[in-house]
Amino acid sequence: MRLLSLLQTPREWPGSELAQRLGVSQRTVRRDVERLRELGYPVEATMGAGGGYRLAAGAAMPPLLLDDEEAVAIAVGLRTTARQPVAGIADASVRALAKVQQVLPARLRQRVGVLTTATAPTEAALVDPEQLTALAAAAATNERVNFDYRDQDGVASQRLVEPHRLVMTGRRWYLVAYDNERHDWRTFRADRIESTKPTGVRVPPRALPDDDAAAFVTSQLHDLAPVYAAVATLRLPAPQAAARLGDAAGRLEPLDAFACRWISPADTVDWLAFRLASLGCEFTVHEPVELVDHLRRVGARIARATGG
Repeated sequence: MRLLSLLQTPREWPGSELAQRLGVSQRTVRRDVERLRELGYPVEATMGAGGGYRLAAGAAMPPLLLDDEEAVAIAVGLRTTARQPVAGIADASVRALAKVQQVLPARLRQRVGVLTTATAPTEAALVDPEQLTALAAAAATNERVNFDYRDQDGVASQRLVEPHRLVMTGRRWYLVAYDNERHDWRTFRADRIESTKPTGVRVPPRALPDDDAAAFVTSQLHDLAPVYAAVATLRLPAPQAAARLGDAAGRLEPLDAFACRWISPADTVDWLAFRLASLGCEFTVHEPVELVDHLRRVGARIARATGG
């Protein structure tokens, strides 16, 4: 069983290394490999100085052997995946999670619970997994694709692009691709992509600036999002407000022993609203009007969610 656990790591193991890891002779390793084959595990062997053993893909998936850390990681990952914005994947994740949790020891179930209760789901647009698969395949083979793309106003246009990477951030999937008609790199929200069609045309891979797709998406989102400086009255003493706001608190002006005025650093209305709501105190926003409107929309959504 220990040998099988090692072989499930996707690599080729020299017989001498397996023997050293298991504390047995190479002859014992060969004998145990034969036993695994008799049990139906497709263990392949290659000869020569660079040869060794590896577990090949078989007709049926063999049972997995996991240590404590791996089991916790899989359980937490499945719980997270069950809340991911990929249409149809949540049910499969929940079924798989139920099977994993059924065999988890009590001590590991408690660890999984502690890790996952500290996270909370947020609203996100669902993505068609077939679209993600098609885009990922095109990125892997450097193939151009056509798709229909809806902008934030719902206006659709057809794009011809060279997919580079899929990046998930802020509970959304984004495609980083070279737009052939605009002759530049672009970021596309995956939930706005429809009718992806491979063209059959493969091209040499292009070099993304700085070769960091995640950083490129982050910079694009930051550049596109308007920023504002908030002015608000906090029903909180200035020292407490400073402690709760932490780094980059902006400017705090005491009004009396129980309140202060906050002039925030420039940021998006989403982040400013989050910082205000997380202070745990009453507050009044004086400007900008965009933040006031955003808070009203969020408040109405929360009221609807709670039956208000």
